[in-house]
Amino acid sequence: MWGLSPVYFKALRAVPPLEILSHRVVWSVLLLAALVTWWRAWGQVAGALSSPGHVAVFGATTVLISGNWLLYIWAVNSGHLLEASLGYFVNPLVNVLLGVAFLRESLNGRQKAAVALAAAGVLWLVASYGRFPWISLALALSFGLYGFVRKKAGIGALTGLLVETALLAPLALAYLWSRASAGAGAFGSAPGTTALLVSAGFITAIPLVWFTVGVQRLRLSTMGFLQYLSPTCQFALAVWLYREPFTPAHAVTFAFIWASLALYSFDAVASRRAAPAVAPLD
Repeated sequence: MWGLSPVYFKALRAVPPLEILSHRVVWSVLLLAALVTWWRAWGQVAGALSSPGHVAVFGATTVLISGNWLLYIWAVNSGHLLEASLGYFVNPLVNVLLGVAFLRESLNGRQKAAVALAAAGVLWLVASYGRFPWISLALALSFGLYGFVRKKAGIGALTGLLVETALLAPLALAYLWSRASAGAGAFGSAPGTTALLVSAGFITAIPLVWFTVGVQRLRLSTMGFLQYLSPTCQFALAVWLYREPFTPAHAVTFAFIWASLALYSFDAVASRRAAPAVAPLD
């Protein structure tokens, strides 16, 4: 569903990205609030907001995720889906670098080679294509930092997303009100467009619910492999459905990135198999 989301955003290409983002925030709050009520999880929300440290974290993650969403929507509807897919291919390697920079984690030889291959791919694109892939790197860095800060704070996925969208909701509602007052709002302009805008909450929240369930039921190595499915779908849509330019420079860059991810994934599987089994405590 994440991988096919560009089809949804392309259907709303006539709507400004900021207006799409605002609807995404408002309808997500309503749907997530209903889910939290159904699961009787309001205590978790209150607990997450009881700590001043968590409130500061929510401020940072709200800025990161809203910026990531806005840039992604703009990239899809401006003909830069290929660059967006590259960003999410690079994202796992950004996570590795964040671990090195902030958690003082060390890299083994295969991991260093994987990072070097990814860097070579980006540099090749800059040198041959003549343009810095800022969209790809901005998406990778913003989402990588978002996940890093969330993980360090130990905040639940749905609980955190509800708080983040709730913090954005007043700004989103004010913007939508101003658009409607000026007669420029897309909501209500056509039945199809209105239905798509209302669906923004479903598009945002339901994949996250599935992901949360998947993390609990599947092996971590399986989830690590599945994370490449979304950018692969985006890549396929960009090249074969939306016919975005795919130059030889792009081909070389993606070859470097895919080789990097293959090496990184191989290392993750090999390390897991080599890890000693831990006997259960009596």
